[in-house]
Amino acid sequence: MPAARWSYDLELHPRPQSVASARRFVSDHLVDHDLPHLVDDVRLVVSELATNALLHAGTSFGILLWARDDLVVLEVRDGSPEGPSLGAAADTDTNGRGITLVGALSRDWGVTDYVDGAKSVWASFDG
Repeated sequence: MPAARWSYDLELHPRPQSVASARRFVSDHLVDHDLPHLVDDVRLVVSELATNALLHAGTSFGILLWARDDLVVLEVRDGSPEGPSLGAAADTDTNGRGITLVGALSRDWGVTDYVDGAKSVWASFDG
């Protein structure tokens, strides 16, 4: 695999303000690299993934944003081994659509499990 063209990471504490910090982090770096067309989608995806980490893992979590060739990848790593729920939300449910949204906005997405019990949920975007 070729080396990343650029890469940034941010470690966040498990508190509600961290989701806004994650959105600012990805927005700033995408604009810095002349990728403003990705800002809205990547901000929404990081918001969903960071909120999931906050609510379901309850641990500190990391944001990694990197690019290689024409691909931009967002990863959110937390301390929980539990992957995202893929169930279908009912029309009246107020949550449960986040991963569906991630799939709709990204080129691809997935989960990487680590031997220490942590995981990353990642999404890729055409840069």
